[in-house]
Amino acid sequence: MKKLCKDFIKCGTIGWCMEILVTALDAFRKREATLTGHTSLFMFPIYGAACLLRPFCILLSGFHWFIRGITYMICIFSGEYASGRFLQKKGCCPWHYHRSPWNINGVIRLDYAPAWFLVGLLFERVIMRDSD
Repeated sequence: MKKLCKDFIKCGTIGWCMEILVTALDAFRKREATLTGHTSLFMFPIYGAACLLRPFCILLSGFHWFIRGITYMICIFSGEYASGRFLQKKGCCPWHYHRSPWNINGVIRLDYAPAWFLVGLLFERVIMRDSD
């Protein structure tokens, strides 16, 4: 349980940092001089939930990295969809993808698949490091 809590905090923090960096890079792309990155408090538990990938990491440990990455990507999309729909129903979803032609119900973007593939492999390294 202690490892799960530590992994939750690590994954939540890494997720927050990645999101702030990506949104700041988007500001750079838009030539916004402040390079402001942002996130939401709701995102910490959503990213932190990546600690729940651990059973998949163990189960898939003998598989090729591509299979593991695809599996994690599907898990992340599922988590993003479930949390996004829940937050939409409460009127407080911090992301809105309706403008993208690749969106599903405005809460996931299929064009983010490569990013979630890589993020899943990153979270695998974080979760499986120092395994007890």
